[in-house]
Order: sequence, then C-alpha cells, then structure tokens
Amino acid sequence: MILRKKEGFIKRHSVTFLLILFTFIVSVIFFIVFTINEEFITYFALKPSSILSFVYPWTLITHIFVHGGIAHLLINMFALFSLGNLCERIIGRKRFLWFYLVSGVFAGLCAVVFSGFFGFGISERIFGSPETFMVGASGAIFAIAGLFVVLLPKIRFSIIFIPFFSLPAYIMIPLVLFLTWIVTYAVNLPIGNTAHLGGLIAGLIYGFYLRNKYKKKVRMLQGYFR
Repeated sequence: MILRKKEGFIKRHSVTFLLILFTFIVSVIFFIVFTINEEFITYFALKPSSILSFVYPWTLITHIFVHGGIAHLLINMFALFSLGNLCERIIGRKRFLWFYLVSGVFAGLCAVVFSGFFGFGISERIFGSPETFMVGASGAIFAIAGLFVVLLPKIRFSIIFIPFFSLPAYIMIPLVLFLTWIVTYAVNLPIGNTAHLGGLIAGLIYGFYLRNKYKKKVRMLQGYFR
C-alpha cells in the first residue's frame, strides 16, 4: 500500500483563490479599523505625497489588498477570479504570484509619479491628486489583462455590467481604460487611472518577454483561442 502525504491548505488551492481570500481578510480588517479610527487609513492606503517623502513605503504593497467598500472589493475580486485562474494556468503558480505582486507595486509607483509630478490644478482630474489615498487591486488586475493582450489578443472580454457584449482583448482592454479615464475626467471621480495604466504597461512588458522567450508555446496557446 502506498501512502501519500496529505497536501497542505496552500498547495490544495490556486494562487488566485489564495489572493482573493487574503484580500477579503485584509479588506475586512481595514473596514473594521477604519470604522474605529479613520486615521488608520494612513497605514494601509497608498498616498503619493507620503511615498515621495519616503514615509509609509509598505503601503505600495498593502494598498493592493485594501478596498474602498464592499462593492469595490466584490467587483475587483470577481475580475481577479475571472482572469487570474486562466493566467495562473498559463504561466504557473509561482510566476503568477510574483507577476501579480510586482505589477501591483509598479502600478502604485506609476500613480505616485504621475500624481506627484503632474497632479496639480486642472491636471489633477487627469493624473489624480498626490494627497488622495489610493486602494485596490485594479492595477494588478489590469496587468493580467495586459498580459492577455499580448499572449492571447483574440480572447474575448466582456464588461461585468454588460456581459452580453464582448470584444477581443486587444480592443476591449485599452477601450475600457480610455472610457474610464474620460468618465473620471468628466465627473471628477476618484479612480486611479494612472495605476490602471501602470498595471497595463507592466502586463504588456511581461507579455512581450514571455512571447519572445516561449515563441512555440505561445503560438500553440493562441491556436486554442482563435
């Protein structure tokens, strides 16, 4: 009789599931402590002016797992669930985890740079204010979408609010970013578009790297998503 060692909790589940679970836990903790004392936001959320002053540098990571409300959390986690599982199967568990984290940090840095140097006066509507706190996994999720734009450009994407309408990744992802930016500017919504752009850029860069390194594998992969 062959006895097999029982796998632990982490190995039994996908990285995507673990990220969603961890994000829910951290976000709930944030909701609680923020209700107790709003000043705690300083220790969780990303504030460009603080990063530029070399204060609270860990928020470049923590802001990825904190969200501004239940709706924000649910929408982002649905998007991560929808995109993350396929991405993880394509590039592998460890690579996906590092890609997600590094992209989230890079997206945050882009938001810091754009808002810190250009987010003043009328430009604040475009680049965001350096005094505005930023939270959410959107930057890292846009990186996953950007990876698909390069590796699987013909895979069709739909928007959560209009699931009956879909377009190829190379059209839908830039279109969503552009339209969101236009709406944000028109009604002055506090949406981190520069972080979304940073995440998309990170995904495109990594996508081109993988496509050039694994040319045959990528061509085979694209053959399933024509």
